[in-house]
Amino acid sequence: MTDAPAILEVRGMIVRYGAKTILDGVDMTVQQGEIRVILGGSGSGKSTLLKGILGLTDVVGGKATMLGQELTGLSEKARGLLMQRIGVLFQNGALFGSLTVGENIALPLREHRKLPEGAIAELVRMKLAQVDLGHAENLYPSELSGGMRKRAGLARALALDPEILFCDEPSAGLDPLTSAEMDNLILTLRDRLKMTVVIVTHELASIEAIADSLIMVGGGKVIAEGPMAEVRGRGIVAVDEFFARKTKTAAKQEMSVADLFGLTPAKGGA
Repeated sequence: MTDAPAILEVRGMIVRYGAKTILDGVDMTVQQGEIRVILGGSGSGKSTLLKGILGLTDVVGGKATMLGQELTGLSEKARGLLMQRIGVLFQNGALFGSLTVGENIALPLREHRKLPEGAIAELVRMKLAQVDLGHAENLYPSELSGGMRKRAGLARALALDPEILFCDEPSAGLDPLTSAEMDNLILTLRDRLKMTVVIVTHELASIEAIADSLIMVGGGKVIAEGPMAEVRGRGIVAVDEFFARKTKTAAKQEMSVADLFGLTPAKGGA
């Protein structure tokens, strides 16, 4: 991926909420075609970084360049056109409850593409098929499971054929099997549609399954950035502790099962 051109560059981003500095001069570079994961602990600023890139929160310093355009100073019209080239999957899917799944996906097509209704209907069916929801076009969000709502939100994010897909905690709240299915879907779509994907997540299984590269933020700064294997091999304490949670979680689960059956896990050899 390192030979691919940069499709997103963040330089010196500063974000403050009142007197509190959340991001203090953050840099990030994302290459075309990669899956970049933004990670960090609770309150680390990972979601704020995503919001700053997307213009969903005020940035008081630095700049971001996406798809060759610097976001600072863009006119409203130019920003609107640029935003049509990206897709966003929000954490809860952000579907309109009063509209069917098909109507939700049709919204951006009706707003930004001058197409006859027949063409829109065909595109809606195609996007639903891409996320394995062909049967759900006429269902309402309240009739969907959590995993199906995520996939419906993903279908809407793909409606305009984005060059970059941004995802905020795509696996949050899902059971392990459904989460793995979402990870596989994102990988498949990246390869099939030749997209770049930027994901905020704290889910270890998802990070290990899909990340080409990482950026870890904490205390308003970048702790580590680079290819997945390289970052994990640097011996950075914060990175090691973050990924060590998997071992701790497994140990807790083992203890819980043992407690359930009144057993004591064996220590050492026989």
